[in-house]
Amino acid sequence: MTLSGNVQEGAWSVNVQTEHAEEGGYRSTIHVRHSSPQGEFEHAFRQGKKFNTERDAVLDALREGMTWIELKMARTFKM
Repeated sequence: MTLSGNVQEGAWSVNVQTEHAEEGGYRSTIHVRHSSPQGEFEHAFRQGKKFNTERDAVLDALREGMTWIELKMARTFKM
């Protein structure tokens, strides 16, 4: 079974989907998106950690994506 999750507020959203890790366990692919006066921004990346359950992988990936959006919108880094 593949789990997915979505969190959104205003101009940003985080979507995640789990997948089996090659070495066992689960990882998620994280898609972040936000709108700003400078235009639309989208970025996708793979979760760095491996988890024993899909539930843990989804929850951590949503948290990771939301942190990523927070840092991007605070202009901590540019992409």
